[in-house]
Amino acid sequence: MTLREFFSRLRALFRKNKSEHDLSAEIRDHLDLAAQQNVARGMDPEQARQAARRAFGGVEQVKETYREQRSFPTVESVLQDCRFAVRSAQRSPLFTAAAVLTLALGIGATTAMFSVVDRILFRSLPYPDEDRLVSVGLVAPIEPNEFMLGSDYVVWRERQEPFEAFTTWSGVTDCDIADQSPVRVQCARVESNFLATLGIQPLAGRSFTPEEDEPNGPNVALISFGLWQSRFARDPGVVGKSLILDGEPASIVGVLPRDFELPTLARLDLLIPQRLDVARQQRPNTGRVLRSFARLKPGVTVQQAEAALGPLFTESLEYVPAQFRKEVRLQVRSLRERQVADARVASLVLLGAVLAVLLIACANVANLLLARAAGRRRESAVRAALGAGRARLVRQALTETLLLGVTGGACGCLVAYGLLHWFVSLAPQGIPRLQEAQLDPRALLFTLGASLVCGLLFGLAPALKRPRPEDLAGGRTVGASASLGRHLLVAAQVAMSVVLLSGAGLLLRSLWNLQNEPLGMETRSVLTASIVLGQQRYPEITQRQFFFDELERRLRRVPGVTAMAISDTLPPAGRTHAMIYSRILIEGREPMEEGTGGMVVWRAVTPEYFTALGIPIRQGRGFREEDRDPKQNVLILSESLARRMFPNEDPLGKQLGLQENWYTVIGVAADVKNAGLTGTADPEYYHVRQHAPGALAERLMSNDEGRRAGIVLRAAANPTMVAEWMKAEIAALDPTLPVSIDTLAGQVSRLAERPGFNAMLLALFAAAGLALAAVGLYGVMAFLVAERTREIGVRMALGATPGAITRLVLSHAARWTLGGALFGVVGALAAARQLDTMLFGVEQQDTTTLIAALLLLVAVALLAAWIPSRRAAAVDPMDALRSE
Repeated sequence: MTLREFFSRLRALFRKNKSEHDLSAEIRDHLDLAAQQNVARGMDPEQARQAARRAFGGVEQVKETYREQRSFPTVESVLQDCRFAVRSAQRSPLFTAAAVLTLALGIGATTAMFSVVDRILFRSLPYPDEDRLVSVGLVAPIEPNEFMLGSDYVVWRERQEPFEAFTTWSGVTDCDIADQSPVRVQCARVESNFLATLGIQPLAGRSFTPEEDEPNGPNVALISFGLWQSRFARDPGVVGKSLILDGEPASIVGVLPRDFELPTLARLDLLIPQRLDVARQQRPNTGRVLRSFARLKPGVTVQQAEAALGPLFTESLEYVPAQFRKEVRLQVRSLRERQVADARVASLVLLGAVLAVLLIACANVANLLLARAAGRRRESAVRAALGAGRARLVRQALTETLLLGVTGGACGCLVAYGLLHWFVSLAPQGIPRLQEAQLDPRALLFTLGASLVCGLLFGLAPALKRPRPEDLAGGRTVGASASLGRHLLVAAQVAMSVVLLSGAGLLLRSLWNLQNEPLGMETRSVLTASIVLGQQRYPEITQRQFFFDELERRLRRVPGVTAMAISDTLPPAGRTHAMIYSRILIEGREPMEEGTGGMVVWRAVTPEYFTALGIPIRQGRGFREEDRDPKQNVLILSESLARRMFPNEDPLGKQLGLQENWYTVIGVAADVKNAGLTGTADPEYYHVRQHAPGALAERLMSNDEGRRAGIVLRAAANPTMVAEWMKAEIAALDPTLPVSIDTLAGQVSRLAERPGFNAMLLALFAAAGLALAAVGLYGVMAFLVAERTREIGVRMALGATPGAITRLVLSHAARWTLGGALFGVVGALAAARQLDTMLFGVEQQDTTTLIAALLLLVAVALLAAWIPSRRAAAVDPMDALRSE
């Protein structure tokens, strides 16, 4: 009796609805007959019966299938599937470990990155109905973010229609608490309706009243939860107490919630009333520069709000000089967009990269399952022959794969926990909400979903494969469709690896360009210090002037200092003063008739500034001590500004009109980066810091910016020792003054930290994807060699050399690798467009990077295929043929 005849009779028994007892007896009769046939061939009787049982799948397996066909799936049958899946995993520990570890890597990396990106892009902001909060204002060359002038805001507040609430604030400034233990804190000036517009209620106390927000209102403050905890030990009676704020007593009226954050995510310790003087914010006077936020009315979109504000914007333009109007526009955008504008692209790119790694991992496991399914096709054929339906086989296969997926997800949580902490520890400052990222229930739910989806993705193809009658014979012939499926998965892995490698290469080249970008100054052996004088101790201009003059005199005496300078701002990414180019008058020329001409940076420096920073003087001379006399109005221009103002002339001796004073150009300095590593070298001019309070000193020292200064020291001695001496000299002048000292090289390197972090993560994901793709290719080629052992033996018996066999296997791997690489090139070119804002000094279609990625991928792929090819070349023809 053949196997096919045997299973045909069993199906006939099923259709006759025989009892299980009759079925068992019938099966035993057939098993006895098969055993007798084996004895007739010369087998031992016991071995013959065992061989028959193995051939026919065993009585219990037949009875199990019989039971399944007589009933619908039940909880018991599902549990039975789970038990079978566990036993199956235990029978193949190496396969199970490989699949689980692969999934743990993919799911863990994806979960860790999702935890980061979720906080930035998807999770709700800590405000009620946060989708209705918007940032409103004008955008102009003088300020890339939205702003409003006080005069416009007063008019808009009364006449706007799309908002149910409209408010402003004036940014964060330094202020001093001068109680028993003085401390410098961050204060934000806000309107009385600021918290109400955001939908925030104080944790304790109340918000400001309109009377407290009047120009001469009482001094009050709202303290942050952190300050309440650190300075007041969570005193429940803190409301009503007073503190000395910038020399004036202020009453605490409330405590902010623990999770309160400013719309710009700036650090905050205190809220104080803005006290906008409406009477002084009248057109044509421009008034104060404000940041405005609003809450949309229900049902109003951002686009509708912007359109509704159009008439008010047009009216405001009438008060803007005609030459500037074309460069001013209205902008309304969601609060989330304002917060994450810089981080959105990087977050989406990294999330897409880690999802690609997850897909590569799923493809890898799918290949493993297809290989295992090929090895278990006789088992599936037996179950199908015994009556197991298509749905029953699919259910069993998906149960096994889902078990692998969930197990991989559980292990992935451990990987995600470690990766997330690593991300947070390495991440630079400035990435919004990164410190808040954690494996909370939302992230774990994402992990569970990813595990189930992965289980379905990589388990669907093996589960849907229909057993064939010839599989009952147990031969080792591989179906073309199964082989094709595995090769297509490898090609997909290769394609995604090309995309990841190309993107990582572009970011790494950008990082290299950033780190080697010339700044126009020498950063080695340079120390910098930032100082902000307290409002209480230094309220007068003369006091500030005396402090900085005395500090300059003392620091010149520090041993090992070869040059020392003080500037109100420092490059390459510090605060800068800026002026509209068209406002600069050139003697003998008419002013610009249209446009702002862009912005020109300026700063006031002491004479050794250029020496301390190693900035070359291209023409003329630098500042001297005699230039610090208030009667000496002199300027030094940067090269770019000199070329623009005097393209075919010598700029030395030219007269420039700046803010009602005329200055003589005495020198031209090399261009210096003012806007970070990625920005251009802005045109710039330099004033000299004067000793006596002249017009320039009055302008510099009269506002809060006049309390700030940057110190630059070029030191020949040990920087650590010089820093200690600097601190000692500053403390001798004012022991309560906080000061931060750093190396200029360290500051510059930190500017590249965020691009470096992005490049590192993408390179890490690309390396993981490449490794998984190589493992997948190795697995496919190894399985192919094992399945084609007889064919290889025949070839070698007919005269094929080991080298020919090696080339045969390698050429097979190369075809699918190159096919996947071609599709990867298309994907890499498309993905490069999304990286445009993250690139510096590199083109999107950078051929060198793409070729390097392809060469690396092909090299790794051929290396992965070389090991199975060597194994194929070592096959003994006689052993191969004998085993068949």
